[in-house]
Amino acid sequence: AVVEGGGDYFLTVKDNQPTLEADIRAAFSPAFSPAEQKRRAVEDDQAESRNKGHGRVEIRRIWTTTRLTEYLDWPGLKQVCLLERVRRIKGKRTIETVTAITSLDSARGSAKGLLSVSRGHWGIENRLHWVRDMSLGEDACRVRTGAAPEILAALRNVALRLMRSSGLSEIAAGLRRHAAKPLEAMDLVMSYVPS
Repeated sequence: AVVEGGGDYFLTVKDNQPTLEADIRAAFSPAFSPAEQKRRAVEDDQAESRNKGHGRVEIRRIWTTTRLTEYLDWPGLKQVCLLERVRRIKGKRTIETVTAITSLDSARGSAKGLLSVSRGHWGIENRLHWVRDMSLGEDACRVRTGAAPEILAALRNVALRLMRSSGLSEIAAGLRRHAAKPLEAMDLVMSYVPS
């Protein structure tokens, strides 16, 4: 629908697509013959960015390829990506690696451009999806039939909107506070109800 509407997508591949994720990771495996590595260099691109500030050093790397577009059955797919974020905070090093797919071809979505897109995507992931999954337990929810999943998603959206508009940036802390003080939660809801 996004591509048909004239847009493009950049999607992180999640655990619920294990075969797709495994295929993408395999595409970037270094265990290829020299002839294959030479061929891959034509179809692959990579970029890196480094940021330092607030007591941390962060390196973001992306590898992209068009080699899987004919193989994978995904609407509008033009490239797959392997993204790596290395962070060093107070001497502690963490590495996060994810895979992604995009409808942007290599002409419109270079590795450098996709690295920028991915940074914005990680921000969305951290701000919205991670909060929904971890703080609100959306992925663990067993409700899957009828209109109930949509209703629960709408209620989660309302809760997030209310907390953020009241100035809460730490949603998990806000949930704990409102669980401990339900009258405050009711006051927050009532403050947005038209009189």
